[in-house]
Amino acid sequence: MTLAIVLAAGPAAGGATEGAEPPVDRLAAQWRRAGAEQVRVAADLGELADLVTGATGPVLVSGVDLVAHTAVLRHLATSPVGPTVALVLTDPPAAGQAVVREERGQVVAVGDATDATGVFGGALRVGAADLPALVDAARAASATAPAAPAASGVAPGGPLAAVDRLVAGLAARGTLIFAHRVRLLVAHRVGDAAQRAAAEAQVAAVDEDRAELKLSVKERDDFFTTFFVSTWSPYVTKAAARIGIGPTGVTMVSVAFAVAAAVLFGVGGRPALVAGAVLLYLGFVLDCVDGQLARYTRHFSAWGGWLDTMADRFKEYVVYAGLGFGATHAGFRYGWALALAAMTLQTVRHMTDTWYGALHDEAARRPKVVSGDAGGIGGKLNAASTRVQADTGSVSYWLKRTVVFPIGERWALIALAAALFGPLVALCAVLVWGTLAFAYTGALRTLRARWMRVPVLTTVDTGLHRDDGPLVRTLPPARGPLLLAVLGALGAAGMLVWALRTVHGGGDLPIWAPVLALVLLLGAAQGARTPHAGALDWLVPAALRAAEYLFAIAVGVAGRAPAWLIFGYVLVLTLHHYDLTARLEKRQSAPPLHVATLGWEGRSAVLAIALITGIASIALATLGAYLFVVFVVSVVLAWVVLPARARGGVRSPG
Repeated sequence: MTLAIVLAAGPAAGGATEGAEPPVDRLAAQWRRAGAEQVRVAADLGELADLVTGATGPVLVSGVDLVAHTAVLRHLATSPVGPTVALVLTDPPAAGQAVVREERGQVVAVGDATDATGVFGGALRVGAADLPALVDAARAASATAPAAPAASGVAPGGPLAAVDRLVAGLAARGTLIFAHRVRLLVAHRVGDAAQRAAAEAQVAAVDEDRAELKLSVKERDDFFTTFFVSTWSPYVTKAAARIGIGPTGVTMVSVAFAVAAAVLFGVGGRPALVAGAVLLYLGFVLDCVDGQLARYTRHFSAWGGWLDTMADRFKEYVVYAGLGFGATHAGFRYGWALALAAMTLQTVRHMTDTWYGALHDEAARRPKVVSGDAGGIGGKLNAASTRVQADTGSVSYWLKRTVVFPIGERWALIALAAALFGPLVALCAVLVWGTLAFAYTGALRTLRARWMRVPVLTTVDTGLHRDDGPLVRTLPPARGPLLLAVLGALGAAGMLVWALRTVHGGGDLPIWAPVLALVLLLGAAQGARTPHAGALDWLVPAALRAAEYLFAIAVGVAGRAPAWLIFGYVLVLTLHHYDLTARLEKRQSAPPLHVATLGWEGRSAVLAIALITGIASIALATLGAYLFVVFVVSVVLAWVVLPARARGGVRSPG
């Protein structure tokens, strides 16, 4: 149950304008329309603490001086960015208002005017896990006389207001607070009746529904999406909302379009290739619409976010499969090999993207660590990147967003290349651009990460996100987890090259080759129990993914398994690993059956034994089918069975 509290401490901002509803009553009514199931008014922070003590769900808090669209409050209440979210405005701070500093969407400082990026907007949502900190902050602020902080983080004219002291107290207790900024809609904190009247006039002048539809489009997206999709996708979004289709339904239609495009790419022939390109483009439009629809209707869920992430990767890789089959069907011997290379490259890239994002988020929470040395090439690159990102719409801005080969550009390139030149050219184009983008981002991120020197794998379950299995516990630990992982990947790559040359020449790979590659892989497993605190250890998961995929492909090639079977096995592995990264990004717990997946080193050992005993194809098919069943059952348990049991657990027995 969501509880909203209007904090009426202090003067009511000059009271209501003549003939208008009192500010407290107006905010209470707005919170109800924004979705709050209970609304209470607290006279002071002590009473607020008493009200929060009995709460079991999220708590919404606002000061009485806030004038805003109801949609602003609804967006704050339903924001998917994190459990605890604060409204942040760009208005100049007035008396009693705390300034904030925001980095990567996180409020990293409250009440410190150094590099301030906004002012606290007088409203916040506090997640259930942070409610004890909220109660503690409220009681502490209530017990002490309000005083302006030593740092000039409050505008001249008096101490911090009660709601500002509350958010400052939360931040001081280490609570992770995300920022929610207002765009297109109106929100202001007012100090007297004249300011209130002006703010209310601004609210009335904006078409709330029209603004919300525009807000459904991401503020900053990639070039192709911005100019070739988002210019008309909001009309589809509004139509879907009117006829009652939810985001999940749109996602499923998008998957169907991508699968149909893959089939047409496999069939070949100019009409089929053109039709496939059109379906792929429309599927990408719907891929954008599902997120826009979620934002427009405010229907967010952990399941929806997870499904969207998994569907995006499945669609892309199914299209690679269609292109690989089509290229092979057209007479190119290595069509499936190109598809495998594209899928492996893209997955390893995504792993680095995920962990670099986590690294940056962790760095934002440790500003002193990051700002300790502003010099050096890493610091200069960081400053340059910040300047380019701030210069929205410039040539350098669009080049930076395009050169990294985001999903819109990938799908556009595939569609155009397949329609004009065929599947082979499409796969080659994806590999060339993808490799260049990986080299570019990898080099710059490595330099910036060395400058930041922030460990990130130490903040999570390292074994889970390495995807370690039971075999790791039987191996002695070794230092240098990144070096060991890279050596494992190089060993697997060497085995693959050797297998390709041997099989092409009609021979057999010697038994000691997979044994040597497996020894190097198990060496990488030995780094599991040592701290991953190095400046570049965020690359370990990506290196392990590369090692496992390359080893599996090498086993398939050496064992003369069908190319489609090798692709299918690696596809199942990617689904398993994307499940882990999606859970990291959505702050979800480990998959229920993760231990049953054997771990990357366990799966590699099974395949090595299968190759030596001459049953590589059987092992790939059996292990792939087993992992897929485990994946499906784990999804059902995580998103259907366990939530149902949790809901049933609150009922009385019998």
